[in-house]
Amino acid sequence: MIRYPRDMRGYGANPPDADWPGGARIAISMVLNYEEGGENNVLHGDAASEAFLSDIAGAAMWPGQRHWNMESIYEYGARAGFWRLHRLFTSLNIPVTIYGVATALARNPEQVAAMKSARWEIASHGLKWVEHKDMPEDEERRQIAEAIRLHTEVVGAPPRGWYTGRCSVNTVRLTAETGAFDWISDTYDDDLPYWRRIAGRDQLVIPYTLEANDMRFATAPGYIEGEQFFTYLKDTFDTLYAEGLAGQAKMFSVGLHNRLIGRPGKVAGLKRFLDYARGHEGVWFATRGQIAAHWAATHPPVSFERPSEMDRATFVTRYGSIFEHSPWIAERAFDLELGPAHDSAIGLHNALARMFRSASPDERMGVLRDHPDLAGKLAQAKRLTAESTSEQASAGLDALTDDERAAFTRLNDTYTARFGFPFIIAVRDHDKAGILRAFETRIANSPEQEFTTACAQVERIAYLRLKDQLP
Repeated sequence: MIRYPRDMRGYGANPPDADWPGGARIAISMVLNYEEGGENNVLHGDAASEAFLSDIAGAAMWPGQRHWNMESIYEYGARAGFWRLHRLFTSLNIPVTIYGVATALARNPEQVAAMKSARWEIASHGLKWVEHKDMPEDEERRQIAEAIRLHTEVVGAPPRGWYTGRCSVNTVRLTAETGAFDWISDTYDDDLPYWRRIAGRDQLVIPYTLEANDMRFATAPGYIEGEQFFTYLKDTFDTLYAEGLAGQAKMFSVGLHNRLIGRPGKVAGLKRFLDYARGHEGVWFATRGQIAAHWAATHPPVSFERPSEMDRATFVTRYGSIFEHSPWIAERAFDLELGPAHDSAIGLHNALARMFRSASPDERMGVLRDHPDLAGKLAQAKRLTAESTSEQASAGLDALTDDERAAFTRLNDTYTARFGFPFIIAVRDHDKAGILRAFETRIANSPEQEFTTACAQVERIAYLRLKDQLP
């Protein structure tokens, strides 16, 4: 069984209305990453110094050595940057979510006390601020457990949210498997929270950002002055706010770091943005925990059987009749590279239709011939499939007058004699009069034209049947 795990579908063309509290048009999540004291350092038992997210151009790790300049930049974040940001946010009464590296929190007790006094949400940012991409799964699982333990010990309460950042392909699964978190943020794939099915349970994911993020002050290309940061945040806000006014309210995450945005020349841009956003009505500044609680209450997970997770027997039983009397189409579709994109009516229809289109002409002709006449003898004898019975009834074909029945019989006989298969049309798209008009028109087609038209109608019927079963 070949399965593709990535989810390219998301909410699709019609995302849900976030329905933020108070009718807010945008939810803004201000996130402050607290990493100072948790970064790579030989003092912490690491093999080399830190090289990530600082103002040192072209920084590289120094194996086996302390990097004094790098350490002092991180220390600025704890000694000065944090307190500048603490004064800013508390003066404006704006809630903040802390992504706290557990070992960093343990080395910064006064800052933790200030976070708690401000009633900020303190989520986990992992045990250490290090790369996880090459970390063995068992070791990452151990570090997640230790991060929860140490965080609880230092903060006085366990973390209810998680963001690793420098994560591995296993991180989201491993953190979800703990069952400990109301939300996880190690994705960047949406403007809204969403539920992800992991290890038999629904885990809420609140996507984060790497672009509305002051880390761009430490990368190239990136921001070089506070005004650029303000402009980018303002443009993002304006776009999302306009979408909210149009009835599609979204979430806006802003990522911050003490040692970066905490510098005087950079924080000015952040201050301008906060003043700008606060000058609008319908703006909800919220912690990620508040967003998670709202989403769980307003948009709880919807359970349904996902085609990409079914075994073969279940898949064929469920979808073998979508194409009339042709379970072989479902059999072949099961062996495709199915994934989350196929757990919708549109997605699964594409997979089934591919198998129908790639079948031989004789096989497709067999599908056409397996369809019943409209209002024909099988319908009168009540021997149609359940799907066909419902579809014909939807167009009133189960309640014909004598004249209508005679017209359908005449047209059925003429059409079948000419083309060798019954007249096929997605009856749910038409009424009786429209069906009869299509009958009269299509009888004049060439055999090649009508074969193509009938196949297209078979696909349309299959799609309408799938819409009855899937999102």
